[in-house]
Amino acid sequence: MTQYVFRFGGGVSDGDETVRGNKNILGGKGANLDGMASIGLPVPPGFTITTEMCTAYYANGQSFPDSVRAEVAGGLAHIEQVTGKAFGDAANPLLVSVRSGARVSMPGMMDTVLNLGLNDQTVEGLATSSGDARFAWDSYRRFIQMYADVVLELDHGAFEEALEIAKEDQGYYLDTELSADDLKALVAEYKRLVQAEWGKPFPQDVHDQLWGAVGAVFGSWESDRAKVYRRLNNIPGDWGTAVNVQAMVFGNMGETSATGVAFTRDPATGENAYYGEYLINAQGEDVVAGIRTPQYLTKAARERAGAKPLSMEEAMPAVYAELARVFDILETHYRDMQDIEFTVEREKLWMLQTRSGKRTAKAALKIAVDMADAGLITTDEAVLRVDPMALDQLLHPGMHAATGILTARGGMTSHAAVVARGMGRPCVSGAGSLQIDAAGKTLRIAGRTLHEGDIITLDGSTGEVMAGEVPTLQPELVGDFGTLMVWADAGRRMKVRANAETPLDAQTARDFGAEGIGLCRTEHMFFDAARITAVRQMILADDEKGRRVALDKLLPEQRKDFAAIFEVMAGLPVTIRLLDPPLHEFLPHQESEFAEVAAAAGVGIEVLKQRAAELHEFNPMLGHRGCRLGVTYPEIYEMQARAIFEAACSLAVAPVPEVMIPLVGTRRELELMKDVVDKAAEAVFAEQGKRIEYLVGTMIELPRAALMALGICGEHGGDPASIAFCEKVGLDYVSASPYRVPIARLAAAQAALARK
Repeated sequence: MTQYVFRFGGGVSDGDETVRGNKNILGGKGANLDGMASIGLPVPPGFTITTEMCTAYYANGQSFPDSVRAEVAGGLAHIEQVTGKAFGDAANPLLVSVRSGARVSMPGMMDTVLNLGLNDQTVEGLATSSGDARFAWDSYRRFIQMYADVVLELDHGAFEEALEIAKEDQGYYLDTELSADDLKALVAEYKRLVQAEWGKPFPQDVHDQLWGAVGAVFGSWESDRAKVYRRLNNIPGDWGTAVNVQAMVFGNMGETSATGVAFTRDPATGENAYYGEYLINAQGEDVVAGIRTPQYLTKAARERAGAKPLSMEEAMPAVYAELARVFDILETHYRDMQDIEFTVEREKLWMLQTRSGKRTAKAALKIAVDMADAGLITTDEAVLRVDPMALDQLLHPGMHAATGILTARGGMTSHAAVVARGMGRPCVSGAGSLQIDAAGKTLRIAGRTLHEGDIITLDGSTGEVMAGEVPTLQPELVGDFGTLMVWADAGRRMKVRANAETPLDAQTARDFGAEGIGLCRTEHMFFDAARITAVRQMILADDEKGRRVALDKLLPEQRKDFAAIFEVMAGLPVTIRLLDPPLHEFLPHQESEFAEVAAAAGVGIEVLKQRAAELHEFNPMLGHRGCRLGVTYPEIYEMQARAIFEAACSLAVAPVPEVMIPLVGTRRELELMKDVVDKAAEAVFAEQGKRIEYLVGTMIELPRAALMALGICGEHGGDPASIAFCEKVGLDYVSASPYRVPIARLAAAQAALARK
């Protein structure tokens, strides 16, 4: 019989080596809870219901078999034995949390229920056993509010409104100002809301509560927000989530209790410094959901921000020192920057979660390089740690994303900030002076009112919010970026070239480490405003003589183009694709353009229209373009070839021109066009008294030609998955746009290392 429940904590760990630490079975949270408990860290006891049960739950019409109910009962007995409390006992009640735990982290996407096990009897027992009636009733009101939202699917806003009214009636600003009697009255109001909205009383049977919460967590796997997150992050829908049931520890038991979220390093910059936030007299959801704006973890961070409330380092020095010790243990054990959730219950530290933390591309680079320099990981592991596509954040000036996130509440470890960081969006959370009018679509800050459509600039690293569009810095391959690229190049087999047809693009590509140009599209040069008239004269000419007159005007311009690119790429290969598109693309398409173009070309409007109609292509891939154009008008390719070789011969350090014949489908087409290029080359060499090395080939872009390949270019050349395929089949190089060259270098290295 399949085992679906595995216990952890209290010196117990179920499962053999195939299960322990296996995120595919236990989910990320369950595997890490078991891992922390196994190395002696303070973890509240609990059990994990596996991801396999989630799959079975949906396969069985969202129901649980009796065998699983029996396993869960055994898990509860384990928690009771370790804690000395009993689930549902009126005198000494055990309360549990019910949390999701997918294979990979999905912050804020799925549901959690805390304080489960409270009812009208156990709340009194909790008040007596804890000696704190306010804490007990605060926990009960939190439980009802969360359960009503997550399990009963009632309007969360109605409960928030009731809480705000309760505070306003007493003239309070913070939840923590509410007394035990205030909270008891609020619980009554919450129960009234449940009865009114749900049609039944709030469930008092603790076992009904538990199974309702477990079903809701499994159900949240198929919520709209979870589906969107999975789609954005390429997470398979059939993975499912695990459910973790764990003894509650309480950060809301007064001024000696707290809750927090922390990272062992700064996830925005990668700095080797503790980074996080905490709240005294609070529970975890207050921090991650952005319900309250928390305080800083360290004194240094508080002073940098100019904040007044004491940091945890200052307010709870002994607990902070224990937390710092745990940070070091976890980072050494997992060999990566960790994202940690913790609770302090009456000065006792409890660890509730650890996982590899989401980070910006900048931080990922620094953390990988620093850990390799420290000997914690190898340089190959450092190369494998950085997502190539994340580098896109660093390879464009300024903000790659057109949008950012700015919130009035919450903190730098709230779900909004964590998810934004992972997606490369700048985020500033907890800007307390913001006044947001959602209905009026306005934002008021520092005496200014901004409206929908106004531009602001966010700096997610410093937390600055600036009016208007702020100038940005150009990226450079220096520091950690440069170091990682050196390591990547050492592990890479394939060459990486760039697609470029201007000197600026060529220089950008070379600065980013391109090893040549894999595709220079000459038609981009023909569209230049200063040359388009000569191009059109060539197209409209009635005979070869007329075409050559126009081509003679284009020759020096083409020669200048190639010379500038060759100079940048001195000594490196440059693949130049001869004219590819059908000729009608160079002629006007709009009625308003015909008169102007006809006058510039010296022909009548009707002649121009007739020629445009004759050249129009319905299926350009099968029409008169590429090498077919060259066969019909060889003088076009002859001019381009002459420009290439004259430019190459003019330089002290000769490049290696690779002349690409476009759209070849048969061997004969390539032979004819190669002969044109070779004759032009020999003529130039004779005139210059100098020979250079060159190649003539073709781009494989038609199905009938795709039997053998030379390489790959276009957007696939900068796509990590495509690069992995190219490595697998043994292609010589990939070619990508200049800003994707470092991405391709890193992806090529990772593909090579993965095959070792």
